[in-house]
Amino acid sequence: MPSTPVDVFEVGSAHEQVVFANDPASGLRAIIAIHSTALGPALGGTRFYPYASTDDAVRDVLNLSRGMTYKAALAGLDLGGGKAVIIGDPATLKSEALLRAYGRFVQSLNGRYFTACDVGTYSEDMDHVARECDFVTGRTVAHGGAGDSSVLTAYGVFQGMRAASETLWGEPTLAGRTVGVAGVGKVGHHLVRHLIEDGAAVVVTDPHQPSVERVTTEFPQVRVVADTDALVATELDVYAPCALGSALTDEVVETLSARIVCGAANNQLAHPGIEKVLEEQGILYAPDYCVNSGGLIQVADELEGFSFERAQQRASGIFDTTRAVFALARREQVPPAVAADRLAEQRMRDVDRLRGIHLR
Repeated sequence: MPSTPVDVFEVGSAHEQVVFANDPASGLRAIIAIHSTALGPALGGTRFYPYASTDDAVRDVLNLSRGMTYKAALAGLDLGGGKAVIIGDPATLKSEALLRAYGRFVQSLNGRYFTACDVGTYSEDMDHVARECDFVTGRTVAHGGAGDSSVLTAYGVFQGMRAASETLWGEPTLAGRTVGVAGVGKVGHHLVRHLIEDGAAVVVTDPHQPSVERVTTEFPQVRVVADTDALVATELDVYAPCALGSALTDEVVETLSARIVCGAANNQLAHPGIEKVLEEQGILYAPDYCVNSGGLIQVADELEGFSFERAQQRASGIFDTTRAVFALARREQVPPAVAADRLAEQRMRDVDRLRGIHLR
């Protein structure tokens, strides 16, 4: 049965701008969504993915761009929220011509949107985009960029996980705990390393066998299960969704033995209200855009002239930010997802008010 077509003005009613880009010669079909520029120009990655339909791509880019607004606000950045998707299989469609055509469309927005890497795109791709565009971050180190942003994404998730552990168990460590990681590609691989170094037992799954083999070669003590269903059914202390969104469905939450959910995937909550179900089940949820903002912090630092040390120091603050979210949730008796939204919205209001003060 066909899905209901997306009305962009209804589903994206809070968005400032949605741009459709088409270049038949290169095969480029892209959508750029700018949710908010209240705090500054929108920054968000470009996802290259074989969506089943344009409607699916629209839904994804609208959800992801909204998440970027809240992520940047909660991370303390003077940036707004945006995201882009390129429709197609990057393994067969990606080319220099397509990436450069995409760069020209981003350039046409004249700095309202800065792009970076996401699922299906890499720093080398951003170098191609930058040949036609001035508003690109996440470039290779050779071109003055931050390189792989998954490094600090994983670091930030680990900091958020430490804060969740302290809140629930009294100690900011995963030592002796069993952590299940769903998705061990770019971010998940780095997260496994942090967990092993901290003394955790790690169970992983990923449909991409080379990613699994890479992890088990580096960390032979890691246990592998067949799929996400098997991982969710495993006895876990912490569950870390690190693949695509909507990981936390009613069925998953009902099955989970984990007391903490803290992962790198965007838009983990499958539907509104699932955050309340998590709370009712006694599961402490670390809001995804709070803990996975390390990558955004990393690529945003390029705008000042990249310093890994400076970016890592700022990403270390995810520990305190996550603690603040949990503290507000307890104080106001709301789920952490609601508390995170309130903190982000408060900062947007405060900064927006300041910008109404005229400065010569």
